[in-house]
Order: sequence, then structure tokens, then C-alpha cells
Amino acid sequence: MAAQRRSIYINPTPSTIVSPLATQVQAFHKQFPGYQASPLVSLPEVARELGVRAVYVKQESNRYGLPSFKVLGASWAIYRALLALLKLPLETSLKTLSERIRAAESFTLMAATEGNHGRAVAYVARQLSLQARIYVPNTMVAYTQEMIRSEGADVVVADGDYDYAVQEAARASQTTRNAILVQDTAFDGYAEIPSWIVEGYSTLMHEVEVQLQALGQQNTLVVSPAGVGSLAEAVAMYSKSRKTPATFVAVEPDTAACLNVSLKKGDSTSVITSPSIMAGMNCGTVSSAAWPVLQKLVDASVTISDYESHCAVEYLASLGVDSGPCGAASLAAIRRLKAEHDTPLYFSSDSVVVLLSTEGRRPYKTPEDVSSDDPIFLTQTLARIDSSNPTLSQAQGAGETEVVNYLSAWFAHRAIEHHRVETTPGRPSVVGIVRGTGGGKSLMFNGHVDTVTLSTYEGNGLSGHLGNKNGKEAIFGRGTLDMKAGLAAGLAALASAQRSKLAGDVLITAVADEEDASQGTMDVIAAGWRADGAVVLEPTNLNLAHAHKGFVWVELEVEGRAAHGSDPAAGIDAIMHMGLVLQALKQYQQQLPVDEVLGQASLHCGVIKGGAEVSSYPASCTLTVEFRTVPAQTDEVILHEMRNLLSQVQEQNSGFHFREPRITFSRPCQYLPDSHPLVQQMVDASKKALGQPVPVISVPFWCDAALLTQAGVPSIVLGPSGEGLHAREEWVEVESVRELTKMLELLTREFCK
Repeated sequence: MAAQRRSIYINPTPSTIVSPLATQVQAFHKQFPGYQASPLVSLPEVARELGVRAVYVKQESNRYGLPSFKVLGASWAIYRALLALLKLPLETSLKTLSERIRAAESFTLMAATEGNHGRAVAYVARQLSLQARIYVPNTMVAYTQEMIRSEGADVVVADGDYDYAVQEAARASQTTRNAILVQDTAFDGYAEIPSWIVEGYSTLMHEVEVQLQALGQQNTLVVSPAGVGSLAEAVAMYSKSRKTPATFVAVEPDTAACLNVSLKKGDSTSVITSPSIMAGMNCGTVSSAAWPVLQKLVDASVTISDYESHCAVEYLASLGVDSGPCGAASLAAIRRLKAEHDTPLYFSSDSVVVLLSTEGRRPYKTPEDVSSDDPIFLTQTLARIDSSNPTLSQAQGAGETEVVNYLSAWFAHRAIEHHRVETTPGRPSVVGIVRGTGGGKSLMFNGHVDTVTLSTYEGNGLSGHLGNKNGKEAIFGRGTLDMKAGLAAGLAALASAQRSKLAGDVLITAVADEEDASQGTMDVIAAGWRADGAVVLEPTNLNLAHAHKGFVWVELEVEGRAAHGSDPAAGIDAIMHMGLVLQALKQYQQQLPVDEVLGQASLHCGVIKGGAEVSSYPASCTLTVEFRTVPAQTDEVILHEMRNLLSQVQEQNSGFHFREPRITFSRPCQYLPDSHPLVQQMVDASKKALGQPVPVISVPFWCDAALLTQAGVPSIVLGPSGEGLHAREEWVEVESVRELTKMLELLTREFCK
């Protein structure tokens, strides 16, 4: 079954428009230094693929020496704004304007950008000897920032996304003397300059018309990137004001589908974006000026993934076409439209298709494919993304940002509601949720996205390759077992729930930092995410764990007296006295309570520290003891017993002194009765999936199930089979991942019905 994805919007009642062609715009651009029409390149292979007369790509990889069309809109808008400020007529030549600028006070051009628009504003500023200050989102890569600076602009990195950068630029323009905000998105109180930017883009479509006329053709369909909507507005107005209107198709990233969402809702709607290689289209709000035009004129709104855009970049490169991810998006969009809506309205033997490639090729990290729901494919993909925990070892871990970005894109591709939770910068978690129709119980799948260090892995810990282990097919790599395979099974089950239309909600919490302090699950709980039951997808060899011990770290400190090693009368040896504590702990551990499910509690001495140098008596010695606890042991009980233990040692040994013991870290036990409905329904699901019930057991390790149960979300633990947790080689058994997925899918249908 094909994976479900965000649907294409088809306008049931597309309109036309009467709009005068701005001939003055073309005349202005022709007098701007370095003007030359960009190439219109024929793609006969693509025409045969689509079954149409011709396909052309308008290649905007070199416009006035810049790798984008954006300078067309920016230059015209800046020209119009300066004419208005200097009270000059519209017929004023660029030469005359430049002379008046030199005689006037200095102006500062300001803009927010995802890349090419800001660079275009900076370029025009440099041509006119003006200052430029460009605001960029904090996700912008260093290369793009440097390209803007190379045009002589000051770059200000905003503490937020593109929409936030727009707000920052707008605020700054109001407090800066002689500032001109040159923004390609309109908002309340700001519409004139965006409208001029739209006019400026008309030159591009005018060139297309002239170039096709020379070939005796006229385009019947045009595909344009959307972004904030300014270019799309210009293209739509030009295409729909012709005597024979052309079909207009808009394209956006899955991860920034504000136009697609707005068209489906019938109202302009902002969306939360996540990073995309299509940076110029990574916009969460359609321009207020563009929205009413696009709502009437868009024939089809298509969204694509970063991976689809990347494949289109590579294909165009193979044909000698220089295009970046935003530009190649048009090719990816027309291919998706052909696959899903192959009708004569778009594709016939007489169709002439124009694809707008809005930028030249630029560096970007090759994205992973988000199209598959297959848990094996997903396990391999997740394993290739480095998400090693940065707080676990001296080796610098990558953190969870990249893998959460991938998951956000995976959710967005399917139009699955998702929410990023990031209380600590660089340590994000993400929640994906499929809303039920109402009346059913909700189910949560929980999995951590962090792994332990790669430095202890022998070979390539990020390969995610398939191989054979003990006669069984396996996936190898750091985190495959612990616990990206379990997370992949949860994602597959979530996608299945989206297709099944259940009564209750199904959600997945992909959390950070479980390998260290479980910050991710605590963040998710603090954010208010709850369910009627949860499955934590830690590896259990397909056993159902309903209980596990908790743990408590207690620091004990014994005091001595510092003195020279040659003066035993003055010194008290704190390390020697800690030995008395060690002996007492050895006796004490035999009395630890026994639980009928979890067995006997345990303790061990984890870290001991004392002394400053060999030739001195140590003034203090600290010992950190880890307790693996059963429900009878609370933090208070353990502290009380440690005080008693230290007091007894003190009573029996003169000169022994201690500080008050303290708990440095603790986590609760996990216990859900095996008679609980969630346990029983999971057992029933396993019977149907495997032909026999999975064993119900307790496990020795701790996991986030305890935090969820403590927060009121009854939880069980169930995950795939494999070996090598935290070891030099890690692998997960393929068949166990498929079996786990079947069980989770069956559980959702029963639990959430």
C-alpha cells in the first residue's frame, strides 16, 4: 500500500483576471546594468515522460550575476520607493535617480530573507551606493549568510524563524533613520512595496512569452514555487490575464505548506515550519496581498519533500540545467501532479509546460527520503542520522536536532499534526498525533531518538546496512536496537492509524536525552501531552514488560582532617574512614527489600572520590551509591536508612564524622498490574499477530515508562530483538521489527476503536 501523504489541492472553480501588463517594468530592467533575458531551456525527455508537446524550464541561475530571479522584484520595488521618497516622476532614468541619491541623505535598505531576496536587496543597495541591513532566521546556513555579506550588507541573525525575522526587520525599520523596508511579503499596514515587488517579477513572464513566440508556441501550463506568494502572485496574474489563460500550478515544501493549507481551509492560515533545503520557500504565512489573488487563480497546489526536490536537482543537472532545490521543485511538482491527476486539463498532446527554476545550484546536505512507512526502511534511515547524546561522554555528540528535523518532515509529508518541544536549545523532541473521530481512548507510542556515543562502535556506526547475524537478517548500526527500530515500528503504526480513521487519538512522542536524564519525556509531560495508555518501544526481545525497578543516586561524604603525611597525630584519614562505610553497606545490602514481581532491590558503589595529593591526609571522601529500587523504597526511606547507617558507624568509631547524605538523582519504579486492560489487549494483539502470546515479564533496566506512568499515563514496554546495546557492534533483527509493527497496529485498532 502506498504511503499516505498531504493531498494536492485542486481548485474547483478557477478564475481569470484582467491585469494590465507593466511595460515600464521591462523597460526599467533593460536599463539596469547587466540585463539579459534568462534562458528558456527545452526538456524533450520530460515532455515525453509527461506525454505533452513540450516542456521548458526558465533557468534563473544567473540574473544580473546573482543565482536567482529575486533581483527583478527587489530592484523595481527599490526604484519605485526611492522615486516616491525623492518625489521624482515614474519616467526618471536610473542614471538620474543615482545622481539624486548621491545628493540626498543616506538611505538604508532593510529586509528579512531566507536567502536570495536578501542578497538581491543587498546587490541593488551596492549598485546604488546605499546601505543594506538584512535579517535572517537562526536556521540559515553560514554559506547563505556569507553570500549576503559578500554584497556588502550587514547581516543580523534573528532569534527565530523566517516569520520572526520579518517582524524584527519591520520593527527595526521603524526606528532607523531613512530606512526603507523592502519585504516581499505584505502584512497589515505594509502593502505598497510588496506590490511593486510583484510587478517586478512580471519581467520574467514577459521574457517567457517572447521566447516562446519566437518558437511559434504559447505555454498552456506554468509551475511556480510559492514561498510567501509574491512570485506566485505575479505568475498567476500574468498567466490568467492572457486572452488564452494558462493553467497555474503552485509548489511548496511539505514542511512549509501555508498556501496548500490555506486553500483547503478557505482562509489564510499560518503554519509552523521546519528546516528545508528549499530555503527560499520555507515560509509559514502567505503574503496578505498575494492570498486573495492566489485563492482565485491557483488551479493546483502541490507540496513536495526535500528528497523529491533533491532528485529533481540531480536530474536537471544530468541534462545540463543549473538549478537549486527551490528551482527544481517545479519539476518535482509536475511529476507528482502527473502521477495523481493525469487529466487533459494538465497533460495533453498539445500542452506546453513551463517550469520556473528560480535559483541556481547551491550547497546543501543531501536529505533523506520521507516517503516510506516501511519500518525496515525507516530503521535504516534513522540509523544513518547521527543523534548521539552530547552529554554522555567526552566525544562530542551530535544531539537530536537533525533526527527531529527528519521526523518533522516525515510528519509534514503526510499532513500529520506535529509539535516540536525544545526547552533546551539543541535538544528537541517532537510529538506527532493522528486525531481520532471522537469517543475512543488515546494511545501513545514513546521512543527516544538519542543514542550513546559513536566512539565505542567498531566500523561505521551510521551505516544502517542490512546483513546477517546468527542466521537471521539484521540491521546494523549505533541505535538500531536502542531504539530507532522500535521508534520506526511506532511511526509505521501511526501511519496505519491515519489510514484507519480510528475513534481515539494515536500519538508518538519521539524524545531527546533518554540515555542521560530523560529530559525529552519530562519536557513532553510538562507540555501537557497525555494518553489513556502508552507503549514505550525499548528493546525487550518481543517480551511485554509491565514492571521495572527505579533507581536512586545517594552521595555520602565522610570528613577527615587535612595534615602533612608526616604528622599522623594532626591528620584524620577520610578515605580510611570511608572504608568503614563500605563495610556497613556490604552488610546493609543483604537486608534490602524483596518485591514479588521485581525481586530484591540492590545497590552498588558507583564513584568514590577523596584526597588531593599523596603526601597529605585527605580532608574528605565522597561515595556515590546507586540503589536499584522496588516500590517499597521511597527517596525518603533511603535517605533515612543512610543517615542511620552513618550514625551507627559513628557510634562505633571515634573520630568518624559525616555530612548529611543527599540524593543527587532519582527515578521511580515502573509497575502496571498484569491484569491491566492495556497489558491484556497487548497480549491479545500479540496472539493475533504472532500466533501465540508474548511473555509478560519485568525487566532489569530503567526506562521512560516509569515517568509516564507516574504522570498518569499507564505504560508498558515492548520492543524488538537484537543485541549490542551500547556495545562495539549493535544490531536489530528485521523480522522482530515487522512483528512488533503488526502488534502495534492491531493494538491501536482495538485500544482506540
